[in-house]
Amino acid sequence: MPTILVLNGPNLNLLGQREPHLYGAETLADVEALCTRKAAAEGFKTRFHQSNREYELIDWIHAARGATVGIVINPAAFTHTSVAILDALNAYEGPVVEVHVSNVHKREAFRHHSFVSGRADAVIAGAGIQGYGFAVERVAHLARQKKAP
Repeated sequence: MPTILVLNGPNLNLLGQREPHLYGAETLADVEALCTRKAAAEGFKTRFHQSNREYELIDWIHAARGATVGIVINPAAFTHTSVAILDALNAYEGPVVEVHVSNVHKREAFRHHSFVSGRADAVIAGAGIQGYGFAVERVAHLARQKKAP
């Protein structure tokens, strides 16, 4: 079964505990369950990771080359700082969808710029964890389109 990689950046391990007025009460385990369910409904499986370390996210992106059909990524704070993650994503051949739980455009000005958006095939922000479900569906759709002759 084709695999969609779902990556989560720093502090997302604290979903459900950290600033619930911004990020909601759902946990990262809830996000993983949602992604797994949505992927299965589309005929895909997921590989799910979270790290507070930039290099681990980069290593997972590198490992995804030729091994997955697409990436859903919430780079969290690395969204606004990491050219290295952008470079890794630029070396990835499949579709990439960037997702953010909160609406970053209603927040501090520094959160309005994303390095990752320059590579992303779609960006979903402000839909809570439901955005991950949308992102998985979009990656599945794009992966099927890419495979079609």
